[in-house]
Formats: sequence, C-alpha cells, structure tokens
Amino acid sequence: MAAIDDPGDDLRLDRERLAERFSQGDEEALRAAYLQFGASVQHLALASLRSRADAEDVTQATFVAAWTARATYDSARGSLLGWLLGIARRKTIDRLRVLARDQRDAAAVGRFVPPESTDPPTERVVDQMIIADELARLPDEQRHVLRLAFYDDLTHAQISSVTGIPLGTVKSHLRRGMATLRQRWEVDRAAPGLRTPSSPGSR
Repeated sequence: MAAIDDPGDDLRLDRERLAERFSQGDEEALRAAYLQFGASVQHLALASLRSRADAEDVTQATFVAAWTARATYDSARGSLLGWLLGIARRKTIDRLRVLARDQRDAAAVGRFVPPESTDPPTERVVDQMIIADELARLPDEQRHVLRLAFYDDLTHAQISSVTGIPLGTVKSHLRRGMATLRQRWEVDRAAPGLRTPSSPGSR
C-alpha cells in the first residue's frame, strides 16, 4: 500500500527553499517572506505595543533589518519565521523604550509652563516668552508639529493626518524638538536675571 503524502512536507520544503532564496538576496523571496510571515510579525508586535501604527512600524523595521542582515541567517539554527520573530522582539523592545522616552519628554514639556497658582504674573510672562522664543528657533516643520501637539493637543496620528507628514517623522520631530526645547529651557532658566526678586533660584 502506497504511503499517503503529508501536505506538511511540501510546506516545510517550500519554506526551506524560501529561506535559502531569502538568505541569498533574492528580492522576490523578500516579498514572499513578507506576504507569508508579515502578519505573524505584526501580531507579535501588536501584543506588546497595543497600537496598530506602532506594530506596523515594527513590522517594517523587522523586515528591513532582516534583509540587511540576511547573510547571517543560518537555517541550521532555526526557521526563517523564528529568526524574523526574534528580530521583531528586539524591535518591539526598542519601540517600547522610545515610547517610554516620549512620555518622559512630554511630562518634561508639561513642566515648561508652571501652574497659574505657583508663579507670580511677571514670572509667568517670562516663562511664556522663553517658550515662544525657543519654539521660534526650531526648524519650521518641527516647530509646526510641536505647536499642534502642545497647543492644539493633537495625537501623533492626528498630526500626521493633518500635516501629511509620515507618522514616524512626526514622532521624530516631537522627540528631537522636545529634547532641544528642554535643553534650551534649562539653560535660559538658569541665566541671571530671568527670576524675579520675589522668586529667587530654580524650583
């Protein structure tokens, strides 16, 4: 009696051929790998990030990194999917760190304008002048993104939709702009003459 072929064998062989072609730099294999494994990579990222936009960014970053490092893939150490998921985990961790840093920066920016009840009117005017001056020094697109985030209270995705700027670029502008703004703020606030006599020193 003839043995019945296991369809799983064909799938395994197809994946082995795909992995070999991928590691050899076949661009068609890259597209095939994305179609076959992209959903699994995105699912892994989404489970930790809870944001489809961030998960999509991680998925793209994963395949770019995998393609760049394709020569290092060793089929003897595991499947192509397993290798991709390993890269995706590292990229997800990287994104979580960036998101945590963005939250810290946003909290720092929130401290740029002191509460109404804690500072005398003259000092509040000084604070507002410092912020306006420092914003004016930023590049146009970066300044526009920060104004939408802090004055109009738009989310990253909303800013991207309103401006047509890619989401990743919006996040980059916010991150760099906030870092620059915070650094300049600390320098300006420490400069002599910015504090009124009734409120010496820094908080």
